[in-house]
Amino acid sequence: MAKRTYSVREYQAEVAALLPALPVEVTPLAGCRGLVLAEDLVAAVSLPPFDNSAMDGYAVRAADVAGAPVVLPVADDIPAGRTDVRPLEPGTAHRIMTGAPLPPGADAVVQVELTDGGTGVVAVSSAVPAGRHLRLVGEDVVAGTVVLSAGTVLGPPQLGLAAAVGAAALPVRRRPRVLVLSTGSELVEPGRELEFGQIYESNSVLIAAGVEEVGGVAEVLRFVPDDVEEFRSVVAARAGSADVLVTSGGVSAGAYEVVKDALTGHGVEFVRVLVQPGGPQGLGRVDGLPVVTFPGNPVSAALSFELFLRPALLGALGHRTVDRPRATARAAAAMTSPAGRVQYRRGRHDSGSVAVVPVGGPGSHLLASFAASNCLIEIPEDVTEVAEGAEVDVVLLD
Repeated sequence: MAKRTYSVREYQAEVAALLPALPVEVTPLAGCRGLVLAEDLVAAVSLPPFDNSAMDGYAVRAADVAGAPVVLPVADDIPAGRTDVRPLEPGTAHRIMTGAPLPPGADAVVQVELTDGGTGVVAVSSAVPAGRHLRLVGEDVVAGTVVLSAGTVLGPPQLGLAAAVGAAALPVRRRPRVLVLSTGSELVEPGRELEFGQIYESNSVLIAAGVEEVGGVAEVLRFVPDDVEEFRSVVAARAGSADVLVTSGGVSAGAYEVVKDALTGHGVEFVRVLVQPGGPQGLGRVDGLPVVTFPGNPVSAALSFELFLRPALLGALGHRTVDRPRATARAAAAMTSPAGRVQYRRGRHDSGSVAVVPVGGPGSHLLASFAASNCLIEIPEDVTEVAEGAEVDVVLLD
């Protein structure tokens, strides 16, 4: 039976359908960076929660310093954190620190630089208007309002705001647990000595790093040999501990294709995607575990993650935008592409430049070219030649 064939967009949808929205977990703020807020966050307090001083100086009534220079008795000292603040009596000043509560009756703060810094009495050299150097309650946030909407990606500013309104933990989509399995008896762990015919295993490092970059947790299962029964045993032992299994290698049409041999007829369909590199793909479920299989050449594996698994993981995490940003640019060199397939060439596109420079050739083994690139040049399936200077679509990776 002929393999089913998908366009890039069709296959992206198929992979995304394998990974439904992840469960919501209430997670301490320290564990939320990069995750997506699952519910609106309503402020429990206002920001600021009380009127306070924006400067080190003296809380006063503006009318009392209107005729400056003046000398006022200092009736109290208010450090930040004080909770028992006395009202300010007319004709007096309270020494006050930045962030300290404004005493009732005060309507301005004279910054310390406009005074002699006195503690018993203070000489004020310049008048200030009412409202000067004050932070008023609710100026930033009003209690009871939504400060972070569901779907917000939680970076440092958002987490800081959550803490500032009193949230110790947030409801977020939990991190996806991804099993990463590289097959091939020729693979050797980096750091060991290679024998003739062996190569260092890199795909699991690359894919695991991609998983973690989007907020997932990767468990790497290295060096499963080209043995069908051992491969099935490894998968079965981990099936209940992950949200998805991603493999690399063993999916092409040749002999010793262990992934294809082990999973065909066991819930995984091996298909063809109209893309270069990365055409041979597979997806399905084994004992309920979603499985995505990538080709073994390193650029094919990297591009497969970028095109298919990365957006699916982002969608399962609750991200509203799962696609990379795009731009148009002028090709700095001519390129060719096979008819009937979308080709992704590696390139460099610098901000503000109208040109994109191809890096390396189209080969699926040219990992150094991928590492030196910051974008993908997308050549549509109906284009076989791109002239130098022609306009092309660019997928930005940085």
